Amino acid sequence: MSGPSPRMGRSLLLLAPLFLFLIGFFVWPLFSMMSQAVSDPAVLRLLPRTADVVGEWDRQSPPSMPMQTALMDDLRAVDDDQALGDMVRRLNSARSGFRTLMSKTTSALSDAAIPPPDLVSIDKRWEKREFWIAIADALSPLTDRNLLAAVDLGRNAAGAIEHLPADQSVNRVILVRTFWIAALVTFFCACIGFPYAIIAASLSGWKRDLMLAAVLLPLWTSLLVRTAAWFILLQEQGLINDFLRAIGLIDAPLALIFNRTGVIIAMTHVLLPFMVLPIYSVLITIPKNLMPAAASLGAPPMRAFLRVLLPLSLRGVASGGLLVFISAIGYYITPALIGGPGDQMISSIIAFYATGAANSGMAGALGMVLLVATLLLYSVYARLSSDEPGRR
Repeated sequence: MSGPSPRMGRSLLLLAPLFLFLIGFFVWPLFSMMSQAVSDPAVLRLLPRTADVVGEWDRQSPPSMPMQTALMDDLRAVDDDQALGDMVRRLNSARSGFRTLMSKTTSALSDAAIPPPDLVSIDKRWEKREFWIAIADALSPLTDRNLLAAVDLGRNAAGAIEHLPADQSVNRVILVRTFWIAALVTFFCACIGFPYAIIAASLSGWKRDLMLAAVLLPLWTSLLVRTAAWFILLQEQGLINDFLRAIGLIDAPLALIFNRTGVIIAMTHVLLPFMVLPIYSVLITIPKNLMPAAASLGAPPMRAFLRVLLPLSLRGVASGGLLVFISAIGYYITPALIGGPGDQMISSIIAFYATGAANSGMAGALGMVLLVATLLLYSVYARLSSDEPGRR
């Protein structure tokens, strides 16, 4: 059996930069995000002795003296304040009260001239099994806590999955808001893009080129520039309000910015090409004599449209709708600049966890939720846009 040909070797060599680019800028960041979502070494890294002792605990009996001694030894050995803060934040999220308990305990262990005999002498809360169960659960290097919290779920003291309290349930509301805004943007893109694509497909020559160029023009402009332009247009003293007052339609300026209305207007404009182009690509494949043939058989224009043109173009509408929806659920700049506090989408929350709260695990978990939703929608889009036998 002969080895690989020199031609194949040269081909692989030419593709090597592409593979390196994909690995460095797509595969590795994606793997890093997924690993951070399920990785939780903050507690295990600082409490190795406690991990050895707690692993033999049955979780039913009171905390033993070796457990308390091991935890005191681990806390005395901690010399990294940032790592200690990460551990306390992790434990406090699992059991409320850990922040004050750990602060009191570490202060007593470091400041006392005579070391305390046990943890219970420092604080009576160390007698409670709930705090030790939280430590035992947090000692695992892998966790589903972030993934569950991303959809407002958590585990109780018995380990069963349950809904988080109402004051802690915010991610699901934001996810629903994200999908709702994306659905509205998709609907308005379809309402505008479908007639536009029909008109463009019915024309020819320079007129068709002009209409397609008008659709493609936003794609040649930076997203930030387009959003900044809408920021200027939608202001109370912007061009839109000035024009409406000039023609007498309104007496006072409309609230078009820092609300849901402005977000939908700006996102619809930005994503409209992704609706028009798939519909147009389907419409130009439909024979132009079908509508005249339906009219010659006595069908009124509306009936011919509903029974002939619309069913044949639904595949393009579905593909464009999924493409717009997939793009909309990940938008960040437009809602951040145009919307108000109640209009921020899941991408803004991911950015907050990643930069503001320094909680990369939660940011990765929300990113995984968004990734799964995108992959599911993309699989539907790929199925609709593929050339299936018998569908032509």
